[in-house]
Amino acid sequence: MTTPTPATTAHTDTAGWAGHPRGLSTLFFTEMWERFSYYGMRALLILYMTAAVTSGGLGFDTAHAASIYGWYTFSVYALAIPGGWIADRFLGQYRSVLLGGIIIALGQFSLALSPLPFFFTGLALIAVGTGLLKPNISTMVGSLYDTEDARRDAGFSLFYMGINLGAMISPLIVGTLGQRVDWHVGFAVGGVGMTLGLIQYVLGKPRLMPALQRLDARAPAAGTKSTQADGFSAREWKRIAAIGVFFVFSTLFWGAFEQAGSSLNLFADRHTRLSVLGFSFPSTWFQSLNSLFIIAFAPMFAWAWVALGKRNREPSSPAKFGWGLLLVGLGFLLLVPAATFVEGGALVSPAWLLGVYLLHTYGELCLSPVGLSLVTKLAPQRIVGLMMGVWFLSIASGNKVGGWVAGFFDTLPLPFLFAAVAGTTIGSAVVLVLLIRPVRKLMGGVH
Repeated sequence: MTTPTPATTAHTDTAGWAGHPRGLSTLFFTEMWERFSYYGMRALLILYMTAAVTSGGLGFDTAHAASIYGWYTFSVYALAIPGGWIADRFLGQYRSVLLGGIIIALGQFSLALSPLPFFFTGLALIAVGTGLLKPNISTMVGSLYDTEDARRDAGFSLFYMGINLGAMISPLIVGTLGQRVDWHVGFAVGGVGMTLGLIQYVLGKPRLMPALQRLDARAPAAGTKSTQADGFSAREWKRIAAIGVFFVFSTLFWGAFEQAGSSLNLFADRHTRLSVLGFSFPSTWFQSLNSLFIIAFAPMFAWAWVALGKRNREPSSPAKFGWGLLLVGLGFLLLVPAATFVEGGALVSPAWLLGVYLLHTYGELCLSPVGLSLVTKLAPQRIVGLMMGVWFLSIASGNKVGGWVAGFFDTLPLPFLFAAVAGTTIGSAVVLVLLIRPVRKLMGGVH
């Protein structure tokens, strides 16, 4: 009997969830716990930094805290570039994810300690660990499928549900403990979550073997001396250029979207009524809305892309990006009247932020899982880890922009601030629509 190649094995593996490869569930839960760790900490971060020292916080002013927040979230994603390169050239994807998770857990436990040096040490460790984990776990998801496998985008959408399951639960648990018990208890629980993710990842390694074999087959031979640019064809260079175009618009999207943890978090904490029908709740609970909506609507989007694809009516990737930018802009446009109301000192209904996060979720589902899938299809296979790191740099840049914008929260009128963000992203969506045809030419047949 002929032994199947890694590519064939990955292509024919339908024994997992909904006919997907078995390894998808292992990566799903690994990423779920990593995101539990990250988003729980992120929900507390700017609130902890701006809280008074007498209430256990650091007592930073908003501009200083937003600057630290922006640089930290930038580093979390920017370090995905060396993280992807290290995996491609030295450790491989599996060991990079494992090492990254260990470092993240150490960082979370460092945040649980009170002295200020441990705070900055913890942020640095989480950034380094995430840089190793994030690009490589996404690369492993892509390696579960053949390039032309119709299940790929749906698989990334399901994987995205794992991200958001962790992100939904963590503000409810970590946020509540941090705001109502002690900030450091919340951070410690984030470390426990990452530890659980590591245990699950190691136990699930056998499910990942087909994908790991495929990645090993792509890796350069030991001792091979080459630059990253060796042997690229004109077609590959065009596809790399297409990633560059998507990079720009991804940065603009995340610059708006990632204000969830900064300006929108502050708006929830300071200007929103934190009760519904007499039930009061911590402001960090708003951080769960986006992920709750992702879980509710991601299966619908995954089904829609597959169904439209079978009818040859699925929107192109540039069109999906345009929709993402438009929807995130509409979310901020919706917030402009709410911001006008709070100028007079009123607290607005939670329904305003509910609507904002719903629109942002639709935008994210149009852009983020599609972007991850695109990189695995457009990037030359021998540098796919590095290019995934480049992709996360767009998210890093967006986070830095978002942190910079949040620094104006106390100095600019909020209606003007939110309207400026809305105008920038909606205008970008219009520009991208005009560029769809030339971008699709660069993509060279990739949809």
